[in-house]
This record gives sequence, structure tokens and C-alpha cells, in this order.
Amino acid sequence: MSTATSRDRARDTILRDGSAIRIRQARPDDEPRLVTFLRGLAPESRRMRFAGLVSDLEGQAHRWAAPVDPTGCSLVAETGIADRIIAHASYDRIGPDSAEVAFIVADELQGRGIATLLLEELAERAQEAGISTFSADVLAENGRMLRVFHESGFPTRLRAEPGAVLVEFPTALTGPARERFERREQIAAAAAVHGLLYPTSVAVIGASRRRGTIGGELFHNLLSGAFTGPVYPVNPNADVVQSVAAYRAIGDIPGPVDLAVLVVPATSAVDVARACAAKGVKTIVVVSPGFAEIGGEGITRQRELLAVCRQAGMRLVGPNCMGVINLAPSVSMNATFSPTAPIGGRVGFLSQSGALGLAIIEHANRLGLGLSSFISIGNKADLSGNDFLQYWEDDPASAVLALYLESVGNPRKFARIARRVGRTKPIIAVKSGRSAAGARATSSHTGALIGASDVTVEALFHQAGVVRTDTLGEFFDVASLLANQPLPAGRRVAILTNGGGPGILAADACDADGLIVPALPAEVRDALAEFLPVEAALGNPVDTIEGTPDAFRRAIGVLAAWEGIDAIIVLFVPPLVTKTEDVAAAIRDAVLELPRPVPVLTVFMSAEGGPHALRDGPVKVPAYSYPEEAARALAHAVRYAEWRAAPLGSVPHFDDLREDQAAAALAAALAQIDPGDPGAGGTLAGPSIAGAPEEARSRWLRPDEVARLLECYGIPTARWRLVETAEDAGRAADEIGGPVALKAVATGIVHKAEARAVMLSLEGAAAVQEAARGMAATLAAAGHPVERFFVQQMVAGGVEMLVGVVHDRLFGPVIACGAGGAEVELLRDVAVRITPLTDRDASEMIRSLATFPLLDGYRSAPRADVGALEETLLRVSAMVEAHPEVVEMDCSPLMVLEQGAVVIDAKIRIELPLPR
Repeated sequence: MSTATSRDRARDTILRDGSAIRIRQARPDDEPRLVTFLRGLAPESRRMRFAGLVSDLEGQAHRWAAPVDPTGCSLVAETGIADRIIAHASYDRIGPDSAEVAFIVADELQGRGIATLLLEELAERAQEAGISTFSADVLAENGRMLRVFHESGFPTRLRAEPGAVLVEFPTALTGPARERFERREQIAAAAAVHGLLYPTSVAVIGASRRRGTIGGELFHNLLSGAFTGPVYPVNPNADVVQSVAAYRAIGDIPGPVDLAVLVVPATSAVDVARACAAKGVKTIVVVSPGFAEIGGEGITRQRELLAVCRQAGMRLVGPNCMGVINLAPSVSMNATFSPTAPIGGRVGFLSQSGALGLAIIEHANRLGLGLSSFISIGNKADLSGNDFLQYWEDDPASAVLALYLESVGNPRKFARIARRVGRTKPIIAVKSGRSAAGARATSSHTGALIGASDVTVEALFHQAGVVRTDTLGEFFDVASLLANQPLPAGRRVAILTNGGGPGILAADACDADGLIVPALPAEVRDALAEFLPVEAALGNPVDTIEGTPDAFRRAIGVLAAWEGIDAIIVLFVPPLVTKTEDVAAAIRDAVLELPRPVPVLTVFMSAEGGPHALRDGPVKVPAYSYPEEAARALAHAVRYAEWRAAPLGSVPHFDDLREDQAAAALAAALAQIDPGDPGAGGTLAGPSIAGAPEEARSRWLRPDEVARLLECYGIPTARWRLVETAEDAGRAADEIGGPVALKAVATGIVHKAEARAVMLSLEGAAAVQEAARGMAATLAAAGHPVERFFVQQMVAGGVEMLVGVVHDRLFGPVIACGAGGAEVELLRDVAVRITPLTDRDASEMIRSLATFPLLDGYRSAPRADVGALEETLLRVSAMVEAHPEVVEMDCSPLMVLEQGAVVIDAKIRIELPLPR
């Protein structure tokens, strides 16, 4: 099934220079264009590809367009320019799990990474088709092709033959290959964004003569912002726009245009985009609304717009956005309609909301928070937050990356990029939509615990090291700190104030946010006493009483010199005599003289807010209105610094997994689903899978199916037997020995305890037989006839836990670990992560639980085997990563013993995949 769907998919991808191509399966109607492609190749290029063995170009094109062998693969790469094929790649099977691979790229486009992208796509499709090894015969003089294989990252093995080199390598991406792929992806994304932010010329299509309109303000901002290149107004109804000669259409502009900003009705945008493509425009920014955000015809219109851009290799920002700003002096571009021009600084800012973007710029100016660039992505039909993160990763002008998000379009890719970028630059995000209104209905405990979409977003940000804030105010608080002060080395805080009350508030706020306010040692108190009044409080907080500028300056120096603190919060309540600006200047001077890097935060409790001396001087010190704001911002910075300093962790590999057996078992179980009748079982007959509701495409595995699947992944379960009758249940109990649990297998029952479909601690055949007969009668009366009985060993002792999974359509498998038992949904003591889990993830999940002390020997109880629980989490992660058809899972209870961990009860729901 996967091979068939892979044949139909097309991959839009980006080259190193930021231009776009499409890779897809060759079709019979490609034959004429393939002939043209082959004829356009230099004779030497054809010789390298075919070793001089092909003279019938028409016949070769026919074989590529309509391959005789359906188990092979024939791909083309195309651009939208003249609907042109620019490359071909193929593999042909030479054995059950091996294939020969070859490709060729248009002469003028070689060296731009196209061959590598084709190789990666071929390898992915080959894996889906069960091919594990590629080989290629390369002429000895074809150094360029040998370099493609060598630099791809695949572990190649070379063998010299007469006149040729045989190259062999696995189709699976290894660690180095994955790293190189990600690096190529990052280079391509950065190139596309660089082209957007550093154009040499800009056209505004829809530029208006009237100020106060979007087209008028946007064009005015480009002019008044002193953009370093030509700005062309395009307006079919005007000869001059704001004193600049206008053009009727973009095609009339005499020179090249790198960037076009479209301020036209949505109904005209697709045609205007086509005109931009014909002009050779590299990037368009579509400010106009009226696309996917309105649904219906807007969705269709946005697809058409994107198709035009893809075909032309032209990049798109928006639609439905407010534009872009780059404050680098070499370009000085403000292509937005914002009434406020931002000040320059070190924060790269991205907003999904255009209206909010206006407020962001204005508020950042009030705080003195300078921006390096500002991007409004709107509907993000093409360029997205992931692309801009990869650009900012190596942008020396951007030290802090700030995101306002309404959605995360490709969460797994975002996590991978953010985790890498966050190791060198902090990423701050505020994401709207924390409510559980979007939670999907689920039947398992895990589904009820993590079904709300915001729980998965929280897990995503946590794993990726993203600093998530709850409000925009907090967002700016954290950005001001991270952009202007060094990271704290730990959680210890010194508090300096001129009022006892504010100092106490600050200490309480620090404690509430997990920060530590240590007592000062005698030598620090003595140093402070040398210049502070006798009545000054010299503990921590330090209350200077009078609060003179000199007292603040000297006290900051003394506190920073002590290695026992990692940050300083300075609070000032303006008295009648001392001037706020004088204190601010003293604080600034003290920060400039610090003996070591220590972040300093200030709180000025006055109506005027932060003083200019802290915003405009040679060093910028964040100023807050209340102690709680400063403590919260510092706590965010501390957690980010801890994440950044900790090892990344690794995804472990288990040698004893039986993935093939698990896949076969799941395939057999999927074959019993009939989309036309959720309860009937049988085959895949009936309506199309895509049109069937979710419940019709899924089923819960039987207890024996669950146990066998877990065994394939080395996840221990209690001994069990699946039997047909009450008498068989009794005999099974004798075979297992000791106390057993009896569970009914009946259609429609998920929570067995609520349905009275489970009885515990039964001993002996007679007791089990009697219980089975009674259970069968009770369930039959309730409309759930018993099909079989599941008899399982009782496990004594241990700590009861839950491990579960919910497969999110966007995020993929989301794994949960928490306290088990009937009260699990009430306690909600659960940690959530997105797979694949690293060893660090598993350890953090368990140790973050409020009930972790129960595993760690609470009240002299024996310590449970936490390592075994960690391993169970990692094995479950491996299972759901390998088998996406597992969409919901509960291992509850999972008993963690003194040695080992055992799954007592488990539920697994599988689902037919939707066609791609």
C-alpha cells in the first residue's frame, strides 16, 4: 500500500540558492519533454550517464515515462519555467531487496544539489518498497557523480572495476546522512529567506497615491525607510505615485525585480503572481486577505497562488500578512504598512498575526527592544516559521528569536530545527489557543489526559528548548532580558532594594518560580556595611534604606563579586529626593563594571516605567514595573540556560526488537477492519477508506494481540492465557499458578472495571470457573456477549504507573507517563513528550512527576526500578515510531517492581492509514 501511494506523491523542495523544484513520479505524458531534456544534454553528459550505450533518445524517454518493470521507480525533477524537466532519476530492481540507481541533471544546473535531492527521494521510496541496498556503476572519470555519492552522507562502499567504480550503500539515512540532509535543508531555507530580506529592487503592486491606505503606507515606508535599492510603484490607474513614476504592470518595469509586494484584491492575486513569474521575480509578499483564512473559495485561491509560485520557482510570504522588515543598514527595508518604524536591535521577530504585528512593533519601541528583522507570515502558504528559524540560526544580527504563533504547521520538523537552533540562540514563543476546546474525543485514559492540543504543544516546546510564555507582556519581559543580558549560570538570586516591602515581594516571587534567594555570608555583609547606613538590612534581600545612586552602584558590585549568586534583581521605589534617572545611570555604570557576567534586572515601581538611561546607553538593562514580572522572566531564562547546558540525549537502539513480526501481526489485524461496518470485522471491502469515519477505520486489539505486539518490542507482560470457555479458564489458572486476574473479551468494552468485565485475585480452577460463568451472564444481560476469557497472573507489590500513547495527526505519536490507578484522570499527574524519545526525555518525564517519590523509596518503601520504567518508555516510543497504525495505547496498570517493570493491562487501538 505504501509503495502505491508513494508513486502518486510529489515533493516540492528547495535548492541551495533558495529556488524551488518539484520531484515526482514520471508519467506517460512526460515523454515529449523527456526527449527534449535528453536532446538538450551535452554529448559528454549523455556518455557519462549511459556509458555511450544509448543512441535512441526517443526510446529511452519512452522507457522512463512508462517503465516496463512496475517494481522500479522513475522520477523527474521539474521547474515551472516553460514547464521544463531538468533532471531524471531511477532505480531498477536487481534482487529482492536491492536495486541499481542512476540519475542525470541538466548541464547548466549541475552542482546545485539536485542530484542529492533525487537520491534522497529515491532512497525513501526504495525503503517503502522493501529495498535495502542501492548500487551504481559509475564511469571512472565521472568524478562529479562519485562526489555526489560521497557527500550524500550515505555510507558508501566502493569497488574498482575495469573502467568503472561500483558504488554500494544502504537506502536508510544514517546519522551522518541525516545531519547532512538537515544542513542542506538549512542552507536552502536560509538562501530563500536571504533573497527575501536582501532584495536589490522592490516593486509594490497596488501602490497608492493616497496615504492612509495599505498600498499608500507600504510604499511610503519603503521610501521613508531609505531602502537602498530602487522601489517601483505599479498602479494601472496612475502615472505618478508619491512623486515616483509609476508603471501600469510589473512587466513594464525596465530593470530586474527581486521582490514584489502585492496589495491587490484577492481575486486578482493569482494573475498578478503569474505576471511576477514571467518577469522573473524571485519572491512575492502577498499582503491581501481573502485566501485560506476565509475558507471555501479562499482555500482554492490560495492553492492556485501557491501552484503558480511553485511552478516558477518563486517564493511566497503570506498571503494575508502585513509584510516584512529588515533593519540591516545595507538594505534598510520596511515593506510593511506599520505606522511605526521599529528601532534596530538583536531580536528576530516573526508574527503569524498581521494586526498583532502592528502592536508588537509599537510596544517593542516603548521598551527599547530593537529588532533585527520582522516577518509577518500570515497564512504561511509557502515560507513558514521553520524557514525563518533556519535563516536566523546563522544570522549574526539576530541573537534572540521571538515567535507569535497561532498554529504549528509541521511540528516534528519544528522540533528538530528548534532543538538545533536553541543550542546557540534562545527561541521565545507565545502561542494562542491554550483551551481544550479542540481536544478530540478519546476512549483511553491516555487520550483523556493528553487529548487537548495544547498539551502536545507544551511538550513540543519543552523538548525543543523553546521558552513559552503565557502572555504577550511576559513574552516581551523575557525577550528584553535574553536580548540584553547574559544567561544566568544558576538559580541563585540576590535582591537589592530601597524598600522592605518590594524586597519581600521579590523574594516571594522568586521562590514561587523555583529560584533560590540565598542568605549572604558574613564577608559580603561586611563589605556592604562599609558604605550602607547602620539601619540597612544586609541579609537577602538587601535593603539600602536611603537608596542613593552611589549605594546602588557599589552594592551591585559587591553582590556580583560573590560567586554564591547567579543574578541580581534591583528594585527602586522613587522617594521624594533621589531622582530615578540618577539611580538608573548608577545601575548602568555598575553593570558596565561587573567583575563577571551576571544578569541584572531592574524594577522601577513608578508610573513612568523604565528610565531612558537603561534603554539607550552603551549597555541595556531590562526594567520591569513589578517584582513578579522580573522574577518570572528570570525563571524562564534560568530554565532555558539549564536546558542548553544539559546533554541532548540520544534515541537508543534495541537489538532484540522484532519489527518484522510486529508489522505482520498488525497487518493481519488491520485486515479485519471493514470501513463500511465498524463492528463487522472482515476485509477492506466497503466504501473508500478516506471517506470512512475514524471509528470505522479503527479497532481495539484483543488482549492476546496486544500481548504479542508488546512481546515483539521486549515490553514485559504478566503471564497470560486466552481461552474459549469458563472450564478452560479454570485450567489456565492452574497452569499459571497462584492468584490470577480474569478478564472478559467482548466487543465494545474498553474500560473493563466499569463494565464489570474483570475480577482480580482469584485462586484455583473452581473459583475462576465460577467467576467466568457469572461474568458471562452479567455481560450478556448488558448486551456484551463474552467471546473469550483472558486469564493473567497477578503481580504483587510495586508502584502502579501508566504509560500511554495518542497519535496526533500533526505531531505524530505523543507519549505519556504518569501515576496509574483508577484515579489517573482525576490526579492528572502526567508528563508528556513527543516521540522519538531520547534517554534524557524518559528520565525527565519520570522525575518530573509529583508522585516520583513513590518510585524513589517514599517513607522507607523499597525503591522501584526506575531504570526499567525508563526502558519501557523507550521501547514503547520505538514501537509507535515504527508502526504509525498504532493510534492509541494504554499500559495501565504498569507495575514497577524492585527489579523490572511489568505491564498488567494494556489497550491498543489501530487504524487504517488514510491514502496520501
